[in-house]
Amino acid sequence: MKDGVNGVALAVFILFFVAVTVMGFLAARWRKAENEHSLDEWGLGGRSFGTWITWFLLGGDLYTAYTFVAVPAAIYAAGAAGFFAVPYTILIYPMMFVFLPRLWSVSHKHGYVTTSDFVRGRFGSKGLSLAVAVTGILATMPYIALQLVGIQAVLDVMGIGGGEDTNWFIKDLPLLIAFGVLAAYTYSSGLRAPALIAFVKDALIYIVIAVAIIYIPIKLGGFDDIFSAASDKYEAAGAGGLIPNAASQWTYATLALGSALALFMYPHSVTAVLSSRSRDVIRRNSTILPLYSLMLGMLGLLGFMAIAAGIKVENGQLAIPQLFENMFPDWFTGVAFAAIGIGALVPAAIMSIAAANLFTRNIYKDFLKPDATPAQETKVSKMVSLLVKVGALVFVLGMDKTVAINFQLLGGIWILQTMPALVGGLFTRWFHRWALLAGWAVGMIYGTVAAYGVASPTQKHFGGSSAEIPGIGEIGYIGLTAFVLNLVVTVVLTFVLRAAKAPEGIDETKPEDYTADAGDPGVQVELPPATAGASH
Repeated sequence: MKDGVNGVALAVFILFFVAVTVMGFLAARWRKAENEHSLDEWGLGGRSFGTWITWFLLGGDLYTAYTFVAVPAAIYAAGAAGFFAVPYTILIYPMMFVFLPRLWSVSHKHGYVTTSDFVRGRFGSKGLSLAVAVTGILATMPYIALQLVGIQAVLDVMGIGGGEDTNWFIKDLPLLIAFGVLAAYTYSSGLRAPALIAFVKDALIYIVIAVAIIYIPIKLGGFDDIFSAASDKYEAAGAGGLIPNAASQWTYATLALGSALALFMYPHSVTAVLSSRSRDVIRRNSTILPLYSLMLGMLGLLGFMAIAAGIKVENGQLAIPQLFENMFPDWFTGVAFAAIGIGALVPAAIMSIAAANLFTRNIYKDFLKPDATPAQETKVSKMVSLLVKVGALVFVLGMDKTVAINFQLLGGIWILQTMPALVGGLFTRWFHRWALLAGWAVGMIYGTVAAYGVASPTQKHFGGSSAEIPGIGEIGYIGLTAFVLNLVVTVVLTFVLRAAKAPEGIDETKPEDYTADAGDPGVQVELPPATAGASH
């Protein structure tokens, strides 16, 4: 680790940070709408983004600073098991092709802004809608916090946070400044800001990875030496070399499958999808987004390179930033750090907007102020987006970073439990609303309790996301086990409630709504949310 502040890298980092800050504020004037006082405009960018903007927005949304830092860090620490992120991002895109165009169509037809809007409209249940909204907000909060962890890792390696004995305010001032800038331009420009900045973010990430995958192996003697060094480390640690041992295969497979199922349940993923202008945009994106999976595979190799380069860090999240500082010239280190930093700003902005939309539409409007105007909804959503970021900042500054990571893993377990209501509802009305709510509750309780019982070397509770699968005896992803229990309860109770002729609620959608496209008669692409709710 270099002593003191890396001035050249810091200067380059600040240059890019200032540039994207300016872009964030200018985004308010990009595709400026006649009526800015609606969630369609502030929270969904006017539902007007085409294929490439949506591709960059989804890429910026799904492939975050946490991805950039944590995936190779997992491989650095645990070996090839950390590559589970690659198959799960491959699995998700065929699923995306099947169900997300249907969600886009029905949402545009009825003016839905959130997944909870759809669940309420489909099943006629504000209770189920509230459960989905609360789950989405809870799952998103630690995810935002991890983006700030990514920025903090870069700042630590650049040496501008001070030592452990430094006054807390001075130590955290750079992160506070980054947070303030993010909050300001998100409040001002809404979803247009991360959509515009995503172009810069993704370009930087592709450049950095392309250079790293060529330049670093040359300096380290080639991939043979890299893999040999990594294999030696894992064997010495009893991890079984480069290939995961048989005992971890269930964990690997269930974690990949469960993570794939959960990815597009997150509110920020759906927000990016609903901002597109047609269902064909979603289909095209499902075919070109796998390019990011190729990038992710190359990114994972950086974990092996960090081992071969002799990187020694107590916090694994610092391994890749430290690798960049050790291997790259200072000016290009600044570019790499800017890619990570901007890679945090884009998803953090989208996540805070998505969480704010859920609160506004499905808590504030549904339960606190049913007669809220579009302008009032937008104002509340802007304020809540600030509060969400403040909460994430407090989480980062007040808790150990390992805790933040484990709570994000818990968020993945939680968000997966919304899948029966969301994806099931897109294809069938057979599930009973009360059965879905009961299944959700069982999945949430089991997943939380099981995760609480997982210990790690640093924590007694919430130390990971894998535990023994009941009835099988293998170690697997808790979220997937909870999802199976959720589905079983939902199906059994649906039979019981239908036999008892329990009230099913009113479905405000029609079969043709799920295949409607922009320009079709009755599709209200620019419909203000308040009007959408009143028209059904």
